[in-house]
Amino acid sequence: MLLQRCTKKVPLFALTLAMLVVAGCGGTTAVKRSSGPEQADRAARPAGDELVPAIPPVAQTLFEQATASMARGDFVDAELRFKEFLLQYPEFPGTHVNLAIIHSSNGNDAAAKVSIDAALALQPNHPAALNQLGMLLRRNGKFLEAEAAYLKAITVSPEYALAHYNLGVLNELYLQRLEAALRNFETYQSLVGEDKQVAKWIMDLTRRVAANQRTANVAD
Repeated sequence: MLLQRCTKKVPLFALTLAMLVVAGCGGTTAVKRSSGPEQADRAARPAGDELVPAIPPVAQTLFEQATASMARGDFVDAELRFKEFLLQYPEFPGTHVNLAIIHSSNGNDAAAKVSIDAALALQPNHPAALNQLGMLLRRNGKFLEAEAAYLKAITVSPEYALAHYNLGVLNELYLQRLEAALRNFETYQSLVGEDKQVAKWIMDLTRRVAANQRTANVAD
């Protein structure tokens, strides 16, 4: 994170890791940041895509082992398992998204972009892939393009809380749109329940927006 409030905000990757694209979740299920890595929904397919076929239990187990390794921070093992999974079942975009998260954590934006592109080639409206694209674009200073990616993720999946959060960060710290950021964080909060840290940001933004409005009224 950058600017004055960087010491207050959770790093974007840390928040992303708290919402892994795990089995059966489709990248659309929101969880509290404070709850740690999202738990796998033991569904018949990994990583979202109701349009792709179910996979055998053995492959499902491999995917879940990969997400478990990722959740505990063993990215080397997780990457190997995800790649092994893709050799057998390359049509699951969420697997590519998880690889993009791993590559981003390693500072390899080029590899992250390849994985994001692979996910979006399989499903252009995959919310988690769009969210990762927005984060990648933001890291590279392409703020308006990042905004477009987040907005598309939200349009596809209005309850995808992480995209609302990241859009709030983008609006506040990079685009200086305080009112928009306030709305983004309020939406995020309504989706995940009480988040004490975000509640503090909402209070701060509410105060700053009100102050700006008073200043504008005086100027008028």
